Amino acid sequence: MNTSLRNLGDDALVEIYKSKRDADALGILFDRYHHLVYGVCMKYFKDVDMAKDHTMQVFEKLMKEIPRHEIQFFKAWLYRVTQNECLMTFRAQKKHPVKHVEEFRDEPVEFENGLHPKAQKEIMYDKLEQAMADLSPEQQHCIDLFYLQKKTYVEIMELTGFTFMQVKSYIQNGKRNLKIKITS
Repeated sequence: MNTSLRNLGDDALVEIYKSKRDADALGILFDRYHHLVYGVCMKYFKDVDMAKDHTMQVFEKLMKEIPRHEIQFFKAWLYRVTQNECLMTFRAQKKHPVKHVEEFRDEPVEFENGLHPKAQKEIMYDKLEQAMADLSPEQQHCIDLFYLQKKTYVEIMELTGFTFMQVKSYIQNGKRNLKIKITS
């Protein structure tokens, strides 16, 4: 693998991959972020083998997707691609669910107040996903870093190059915009 590429930032590696289809550039991005992708997959699937399989699927998908997209913040974009890949798998499984008898024993048959709590959560996640897509890229990136990756304002400033006031503003405005979109 080309060691001079290792010193380049994500944006430069993405551009190299887009222009030259350089597998080394994609390999370096894989080395940097496979733990993030694997972590997201584990969060969704809670199964080591499925998480490993989907981690590889995400990076295979990147070979096709990177050239087709204008990527401003690779890490945030990769996080979103991973989430979408996991959600698509879940939706496909919902069409053809396979349940064991034990899984039915603890589920109540009827609910007095409408939808099953799991269905309500899925609806809320869908609304959140749609609302996140409507935010500015800066707001998306800061919200992702602060709430999903549990970074501090200082860490976000270091990662993004934004000032303290910009980070604070993007997070506050993004949070307010999400609340408005989700509750409307």
